[in-house]
Amino acid sequence: MAIELNVIAPGTRVQVTQQTPLRDTTWVQPVTGEVVRFRQATTGSWFAHARDDKLWLDRLEIRLDDGELAVLNLDQYSVIEPIGG
Repeated sequence: MAIELNVIAPGTRVQVTQQTPLRDTTWVQPVTGEVVRFRQATTGSWFAHARDDKLWLDRLEIRLDDGELAVLNLDQYSVIEPIGG
């Protein structure tokens, strides 16, 4: 990730680029908005075999320019870049 997650304050405008690697190409999807919150949250994954049989994911909630709230699951292919000053 381009910046440390602990410095992403609510209200910061960011562009998050998520990438899905495929066999011979990569899908790239940028999303731009204002950070609402960052948290680690569990899934109900039965195959996770982690604490309480839950898989913990980094989730970034951002408000898009049209007002929609987007919840992004971050992984090693996610790039977060602050926009503006």
